[in-house]
Amino acid sequence: MAKITELSQLDMDGTYSYADYLTWRLEESVELIKGKIMAMSPAPNRKHQCISGNLFLYLGNYFKRKPCEVFVAPFDVKLYDRRKSLLKNGEAFSVVQPDLCVICDKDKLTEQGCDGAPDWIIEVLSPGNSRKEVRLKYDLYEESGVREYWLVFPYEQIVQQFVLDEQDKYQLRGLYPGNEIAAPHLFPDLQIDLNDVFAE
Repeated sequence: MAKITELSQLDMDGTYSYADYLTWRLEESVELIKGKIMAMSPAPNRKHQCISGNLFLYLGNYFKRKPCEVFVAPFDVKLYDRRKSLLKNGEAFSVVQPDLCVICDKDKLTEQGCDGAPDWIIEVLSPGNSRKEVRLKYDLYEESGVREYWLVFPYEQIVQQFVLDEQDKYQLRGLYPGNEIAAPHLFPDLQIDLNDVFAE
């Protein structure tokens, strides 16, 4: 089998598994969402990097000496589509690299990354993110059981906070403008001053 080093060698309409993904040696960063290849945006711009870094400072300090751990991209998170996984003996068809994620179950951590849903995912949007991509990830995180999901809009300076309800559906729990304090539902004593987050 030929070594995969370029996206052009892959069928962009094909369906691939995490096992396939591990064999690729691509220069471009890609994610798999329900078996479909999603090319990631080019390297994040300065604004994106500043926001991710500022959030990591808050989270890193908060989770120091606590059982949960925070990870930043690039960090593979393997997620499971329950129907496909059942058909294929637990094989994963989705692997993403969230900007930040918090994992409290140490059994999910592997040498490759995270095997299963993190407790909390934060995605900082880039100009290259399409509405379709945002919607696909929202659906994927919801069905995979990511308990809390934040979408950060750098240019609008807004944070959307989604939390899974009793029916495992996301509810919009908070909409924070950039001059407020945001607190995750899962860790309410973590107070994040968005003035600091959006500062460049």
